[in-house]
Amino acid sequence: MSHFIYHDLGRIEYEKALERQTVAFNALLEAKAQGRTGENRLFFCEHQPVLTIGKSGKDTNLLIPKELLVQRGISFYHINRGGDITYHGPGQLVCYPILNLEEFHLGLKEYVHLLEEAVIRVCASYGIEAGRLEKATGVWLEGSTTRARKICAIGVRSSHYVTMHGLALNVNTDLRYFSYIHPCGFIDKGVTSLRQELKHEVPMDEVKQRLEGELNRLLNEKKSADCSMKEPGRLCSMIKLSGLPEGKA
Repeated sequence: MSHFIYHDLGRIEYEKALERQTVAFNALLEAKAQGRTGENRLFFCEHQPVLTIGKSGKDTNLLIPKELLVQRGISFYHINRGGDITYHGPGQLVCYPILNLEEFHLGLKEYVHLLEEAVIRVCASYGIEAGRLEKATGVWLEGSTTRARKICAIGVRSSHYVTMHGLALNVNTDLRYFSYIHPCGFIDKGVTSLRQELKHEVPMDEVKQRLEGELNRLLNEKKSADCSMKEPGRLCSMIKLSGLPEGKA
């Protein structure tokens, strides 16, 4: 059972993708305010080279003049997500979930944890051990060592428990672009990708399929867990077995 409408936007300019997710975000907020069931959506895409900086970011974490960005064909945006500066570009899987967290009984911290867990599971499916780093949102390899390197950045916005923005997983990303910034504001940690760790290209469509699957499984686990607490008897079991939405058995 899918908990969202899936959209694969392919390779798209950052501004156009931002418009798409903003429209979906506002529509879900409006539906919620009117007491209607809105549509949760999941956007996957790759971007043309772009640097984005969140509300808590510092321009000093951009290490080259903005004029050089223009010369090198790199866009630059200040945006309304959390977090600092990061890079998006070809070979990186960007995921924008537009979700009503209250449907899944999630707070914002739990939601970020869920996004991290989905990526950790995807990495594990490729034989890569990934995890979390205290006080550093995202997914890391060897996080507690001097070789700590980030494979996935996460930055979200939430209003009335409706989310936008999301995560960026380095698949076949050209990591040289990260030398233009202090990624996510860190000056003493590296970045990596699936390709960097595996020493070969990784099919993007395969990664999309695995990430979509993990997100669905984790969201289903949250709904099932809540169902078990509300309806510990036979009805809840019937709902989970049949795949029917809660309340429609």
